[in-house]
Amino acid sequence: MSALRLAFVAARTQAAQAAHAALRERYGECSAEQAQVIVALGGDGMMLHTLHRHGALGKPFYGMKLGTVGFLLNRFDDAGLVERIERANATELVPLQMRAQSESGGSVTALAFNEVSLLRQTRQTAHLRVHVNGKVRLEELVCDGALVATPAGSTAYNLSAHGPILPLGSQVLALTPLAPFRPRRWRGAILRADSQVVFEVLDPDKRPVSATADAHEVRHVVEVTVRDAHEHAATVLFDPDHNLEERIQNEQFA
Repeated sequence: MSALRLAFVAARTQAAQAAHAALRERYGECSAEQAQVIVALGGDGMMLHTLHRHGALGKPFYGMKLGTVGFLLNRFDDAGLVERIERANATELVPLQMRAQSESGGSVTALAFNEVSLLRQTRQTAHLRVHVNGKVRLEELVCDGALVATPAGSTAYNLSAHGPILPLGSQVLALTPLAPFRPRRWRGAILRADSQVVFEVLDPDKRPVSATADAHEVRHVVEVTVRDAHEHAATVLFDPDHNLEERIQNEQFA
């Protein structure tokens, strides 16, 4: 039984479940509430799920890759886990908070460690008015959608949409359009981390839009507000040879 109290959260894949059983046998296990460190087993999606599920506990998270994508995870090894955790470097991930208002009049609030994205729901392009800190910056953005990404999430959907890679700790956000048609030459903006972005959906009946915070989707939105949520920051642990800041830097030269 390990002196370090660990809680394991595993994906449903055979590999992750087998690893969970082996680690539980070797190190013991307690609940997330009683643990000193929460260990996620799977891919990046599993790590994001774990951050959302247990982030309010204020515990550090350590992930091991047993999935297809492992940007937020360390390599898997069932030996020396406690020593690895004790040597690990801590990185603070600050999520975004999305507040989405729907056509029905309801309002949904959710966190996103990677990005908040808006996407058209039909073949019709989305028409969005973009406000930044109370000022209209784009009167009408005609596009497939748009997103706001954190530095940690800038190498995910944002990079695929040709958005900028943001260094970790840079205190900025990426505002990136998805297939913009008008203004044709607009490729997005880099904003201060304390900025508030409001997307106003124009003609939502004819051109419906959904909003997603990581994996939490809200359909038929009419307005979406995005801000940083430093009060919900999470600590993620990385092995010294798996430095997240260095990996993000390397993506700029790939």
